[in-house]
This record gives sequence, C-alpha cells and structure tokens, in this order.
Amino acid sequence: MGLVYQKIRIYNAARPELEEVEAKALVDSGAIDLCIPKHVVNQLNLQTLEQREVTTADGNKQIVDYVGPIMVEVFGRKAFTGAMVMGDTVLLGAIPMESMDVLIDPRRQILIPNPENPNIPGAMAMGVRHPRKAAD
Repeated sequence: MGLVYQKIRIYNAARPELEEVEAKALVDSGAIDLCIPKHVVNQLNLQTLEQREVTTADGNKQIVDYVGPIMVEVFGRKAFTGAMVMGDTVLLGAIPMESMDVLIDPRRQILIPNPENPNIPGAMAMGVRHPRKAAD
C-alpha cells in the first residue's frame, strides 16, 4: 500500500478564538498518536503538557514535547487529543483515527468515514447494558 494523505483541521481546544490550521497529514494506522511539527505548535499557541520518550522506526530514542489540548477534524468528525512535536509533516495516528471513526481504504488509498457509521462517528463501549435489559 502506498502513502495516504488527507487534509485535516487542527485547533487549539483551549483557545477557540484562535484560527485553526489546515494541514495535509500523512495518515498512518501503524502510528499511535498525532504528531505535528514545531511551526504548527507556534501557529496554534499550544502549551507543552509534558515530555515523552519516542522510539522511531530506526530504533533510536528521543525526547519530544507533548502538547495540547488539540481538536482534530476531518469529514466533520472531531477528536480531542494531544500531539507529539516532531518531524516536518503532520502525522495522523490510530488513536485520533479511532476517535473520529475513520479508516484507510487500501484499495483507493484514501481516508474515509467508517462505512458502518457513515453519518456520525461510532464507538464501542463494553459492559454497557441496554436500558430495557437493565430493568429485567
């Protein structure tokens, strides 16, 4: 499968009066988090929440800033998250993808809303009982 890119919007969730950043993101279901370059942090005036140790694909480790709070939007679907500050490209990982209920269509090499939930994001909740069953 080739590389998949998608335009996304990134907002500073703590400062809604600031303008969002529209970015061409590399979509990577093998990555976990959202990663953003330093210039996006500066544009959105994001705060460093903590530092994290990251192991890159080549096995090297580095300490990076973890910033937030961030709201990510694609196809009108939103997710709240933080982001690791690294690289020169926005990378959309599995956690925000799951939260927005989007997935990669490998045949067309594009990001799509989950066909099982085409109108609004769906989610799995384990251990939740249906109200009628709880009364039984």
